[in-house]
Amino acid sequence: MRSSALPPVPLDKLLQRLRQVLPADCIVVDTESQRPFECDALTLYRELPLLVVLPETADQVQAVLRICHELAVPVVPRGAGTGLAAGAMPHPEGVLLGLSKLDRIVDIDPVARSARVQPGVSNLSISNAVAEHGLYYGPDPSSQISCTIGGNVAENSGGVHCLKYGLTVHNILALELLTVEGERISIGSQALDSPGYDLLALITGSEGLLGIVTEVTVRLLPTPETAQVIMAGFDSVTAAGDAVGAVIAAGIIPGGLEMMDRLAIQAAEDFAGAGYPRDAEALLLCEVDGTRAEVASCSQRVEALFKELGATSVVVSQNESQRALLWMGRKSAFPAVGRLAPDYYCMDGTIPRSQVSRVLNEISALSKKYQLAVANVFHAGDGNLHPLILFDASDPEEVHRAEQFGADILELSVQVGGCITGEHGVGLEKLAHMSSQFSPAELALLEDIKAAFDPALNLNPGKGIPILKRCQEYRALPARHRHE
Repeated sequence: MRSSALPPVPLDKLLQRLRQVLPADCIVVDTESQRPFECDALTLYRELPLLVVLPETADQVQAVLRICHELAVPVVPRGAGTGLAAGAMPHPEGVLLGLSKLDRIVDIDPVARSARVQPGVSNLSISNAVAEHGLYYGPDPSSQISCTIGGNVAENSGGVHCLKYGLTVHNILALELLTVEGERISIGSQALDSPGYDLLALITGSEGLLGIVTEVTVRLLPTPETAQVIMAGFDSVTAAGDAVGAVIAAGIIPGGLEMMDRLAIQAAEDFAGAGYPRDAEALLLCEVDGTRAEVASCSQRVEALFKELGATSVVVSQNESQRALLWMGRKSAFPAVGRLAPDYYCMDGTIPRSQVSRVLNEISALSKKYQLAVANVFHAGDGNLHPLILFDASDPEEVHRAEQFGADILELSVQVGGCITGEHGVGLEKLAHMSSQFSPAELALLEDIKAAFDPALNLNPGKGIPILKRCQEYRALPARHRHE
């Protein structure tokens, strides 16, 4: 790492080198053009980079990394910028490496049920491209229309159907990766297993701290013969939470099992008109898929179970358009809630299913404590919470309360046996909470893994692992961006 006593690399020198390997329109220098890159979807944290580069090929990415490594310039990778943990916030003395132009689907193999794609390919476009073969890509984050597969790998993204079909780590077969020095390596294989350590799992969810992904081989799934959604309204979040555990205990593994509270229900209904019960305190959306006989049997069992557990209303989708509408309400929940206040702060704790009712009731108490409304929308089947805390970012005091409210939710998640993130990552946002989740020895091990891949700590420095005291040049950030 460049010592804090040494001056930053002169911009002119860096520009001269980068212009030798990139077209002029792939380098963004002026401040106003850099503004769209100053944050990801978590707008509480902002910083302008020294430079933005937007390479068009993997070879150009490799050349950029080699130059930055030689000059000891920090590099922050960025996909579509839909992340929610400030994981792609730029470094003030570094290069923001945008990968959005690497957006080709390289190859589709319907027989092997796989596809090779570049990191800038959007999540949903993979399913659209393979639909003609009766296949689709399983993970489906709510932002799937815009989020990219490279970002999905970096954060190990999930979505509403990850309960049955898994997270990103369960749906990729191989990666092409560039190290911080620009060395090209291959991880994983098309086979069921590959020799050596499971580096594929290590890289997935590593938040751009260990390398830059330039190609992903994804696993494709056969499109189910049919699917049906059972929507149930409940008069309390406790009853709905209990119903979540009861479905799994009955031996039914839904394709998706989502929960929304009253505020989220009403916001989504106003936005999407999906037919949600406005008078319910909590709503469950349970999708079962498979053969027609299997779906008919499971739908009947789930419907009967919900009624037995006190559901105040139950609706079963009767056709594909109704099923899609019920899901549109859920997937529109974030923008719908965004209409209720100037800003919202989306948290991402994960808890055991058995603790859903307790945690939701405690979040309600925290809402009163901090005098901030909260809408709960989350993947109930796997316990991945997404409380949306409503606040006004123009009021510093409200910003502080929202951050404290979010911190308490993360601490609560750990206390009940969960963790501080499900799919959004640690980034900069949750750095201070890593010591709640991990012991000093475990944190030291994470540091050693980081150092093995990136000895100078120049890849996405100051994110994911709380080692800022060893990353001197990152001290240039404003105090609110440092969690030391």
